[in-house]
Order: sequence, then structure tokens, then C-alpha cells
Amino acid sequence: MERPILSVTELNMLVKTLLDEEPLLANIYVRGEISNYKLYPSGHHYFTLKDAESAIRCVMFRGSASTLRFRPENGMKVLALGRVSVYPRDGVYQLYCNEMIADGVGDLHVAFEQLKQKLYAEGLFDAAHKKPLPPYPERIAVVTSSAGAAVHDVIRVLRKRWPMAKVILLPVRVQGAEAPPEIVGAIRYANRWQVADLMIVGRGGGSVEDLWCFNDERVARAIYESEIPVISAVGHEPDVSISDFVADVRAATPSNAAELAVPDQSELLRGLEELRLRMGEIVGGRVQRQSQRLSAIAQRRAMQDASAFLQDRRQTLDLLQSRLARAEERTLSVRRERFTALAASLDALSPLKVLARGYSVVKDEQGRIVKDSAEVQTGDAVDVKLGRGELRCRVEECRGEER
Repeated sequence: MERPILSVTELNMLVKTLLDEEPLLANIYVRGEISNYKLYPSGHHYFTLKDAESAIRCVMFRGSASTLRFRPENGMKVLALGRVSVYPRDGVYQLYCNEMIADGVGDLHVAFEQLKQKLYAEGLFDAAHKKPLPPYPERIAVVTSSAGAAVHDVIRVLRKRWPMAKVILLPVRVQGAEAPPEIVGAIRYANRWQVADLMIVGRGGGSVEDLWCFNDERVARAIYESEIPVISAVGHEPDVSISDFVADVRAATPSNAAELAVPDQSELLRGLEELRLRMGEIVGGRVQRQSQRLSAIAQRRAMQDASAFLQDRRQTLDLLQSRLARAEERTLSVRRERFTALAASLDALSPLKVLARGYSVVKDEQGRIVKDSAEVQTGDAVDVKLGRGELRCRVEECRGEER
């Protein structure tokens, strides 16, 4: 029997035909770990699925990749649905993926965590960026569905707690592929025209898929960029969305968002009434104290008899004058005694006293006091100052100090 001879192309096409005609390989799930992942500018995804012993090349074209809810990454375990065929040019068989889900956890959970980490790293969750809510908002914009129960809950609570606030409904779809761009548009519209002081963005409860539009990156960035403070109110209390992390305040439910948005007028009225009572008590107490003081002043002698008040002051003045006179007399007496003592000391040191005791002072013709016999010579005229009077003398003999 003669063996057929095939070209490489014919062989690859034969293998491709055999694989394409196998029903089991036309729609099959393959579990594996992603490696060598590459995203081309064309939008096509190329990667390898591998387990402990083998690997298979995979491709996911742009049309199928557009349905992905998460970004594939190396090392991620997934379930890939597709068909097995041969790429004739390379002669390599590969898996053409139509769908892909995360293995072990849902793809929505993976997408949520990936976006959460991305926005956290960019600082969109930072507390420093959170804006305070206005204490008494005049206009409140509500971005939600006009047909849902959430808007009615919000309006009911706002009317009960703070009826003077104006509620502006910006109706949007809150479910499906059209919801994110509508929510983004409403948020940007409110900021562009400054239609409100505060904004509530959210919807009532539902499944993860129903709430998914509030995990959209576009919605998260629109909330982050909003100049108007935003309260995120998505689903019920256990539900957590990306919008909750980015918003200035997170509310457990839409009703709770309305409670956080405005004060309770009943509580404010009670507070005002308490303040009014306290002010009345404070003013009444002060008036009573001043009245008692006035009564005490009216009972004083000066208020009963003005002349008696003046007499008391005259008596006080006389007493002060007497005390001043005595103090002045004591001061002068002390000063006199001190002066007398100083004068006596001065008189005791006076040279006239020395002369009065028989001593004398000798001066030469120039008027200088002679202290040494060597300062004059025989025949010099000298003046001698006595206790009473002076003598004009002439030196007959100079005698030196006896030794």
C-alpha cells in the first residue's frame, strides 16, 4: 500500500479538521494557571494555561475579552471555556477561549479586589480627600432610579427630618451596562451646574450583579472628582461597593444616607427649647442677684440719710488728718535728733575746738600750714592762729626734731 505524502500545510489542516470535528473539543472547560500573559494593542489576549505537568497555548480575541469582569494576571487560576483547534501557520494546537472565570472565587470578586487595590494605590480612598458634609444643606441631589424604592425612602426620611431642604432627583439606571455612564453623567452634571450642596448616590438592595455598576471604575472616579460632598448608599448594610470607599461618607442604606445628610428638626427644636430654658434660668438668676444687691444697697445708712454719710466721711477725714499730723511730727522729731547728733559729731571734729584747747596753727607767708621746722628758716615771718585771734611772729631759731 502506497503511503500518502502530505505537505506541512496539508498535515496541519488535516489535524485541524480532525480536532474541529470532535464534539468534545468544540465546547470544553479547561482548568489551569495563567502564565506568559500578554495583551496586544489589537485587544486580543494571549497566554498559556498550565498545571503541574503540562501546558497549552490559549488565545482570547477582543470580542470575547470585552465580557471579562476582571483583568487576567499571571499566576491566577481560572476556568477557561472554548474550543480546541490548530493554528495552521505554526502547527500548534491551542485553546480558543470564549469565556473565563476565576477558579475557586467568582470573577466579580476578583474584579472587585483588583479595582479596590488599584484605586487604593492611587490614593482615591485617602481620608485626607474626604470632604465634610454641610451641617444644614439647602439642596440635596439624589442620583438613583426614579422607579426604585430607594428614592421614596430617601424623600420620606428627608421630609420628616429636614423638610426645608429641597430634594433634586437626577434619575439614572442603576443596573446593567448602561448604568455606569448614566451615573457618571448625573454626578458631573450636578457639579457643573452646582445644583446641590450635597449628593446621595446609590440604590436599594439586590444581587452582586445588580449592584455591580457601583463597582465600576468610571463611577468611582466621578465620585472622587466631585466637588459636591457625596454620600454612597448602595444596597443593604452588609453590601460594600467601591463607591463606598471613594465617597466622602458611606451609608448602610439609602434611608441611612438621608439620616446622615440632614439633622433631625425635632432634636434641634428640643435643643433650642433646652437652651431657652437655660437662658431663662441664667437671666432670672442674675436678675434676682442684682435685685438682692440693690435691696442691700437701699438699706445702707448712706441711702437712708445722706447727711449721715457725709458726717461719717468728715469724721474719717478728721481722723486721717490727725494721723498725718502725728506722723509728720514723729518724722520731724526723728530728723531733729539725727541733725543734732550729726552737728555734735561735726563740732567735735572742728579745728576751732582744737585751737580753743590751747593749740595753734602756724602758716608761712604764702598761707601754707607749717608742719615741719625745716619748712621755715630763721628770720621768716609766720602767722600763728590761736583759739582767739592771730599773732604775727618772726622765727629766731629753728630746732629740729629731737631724737
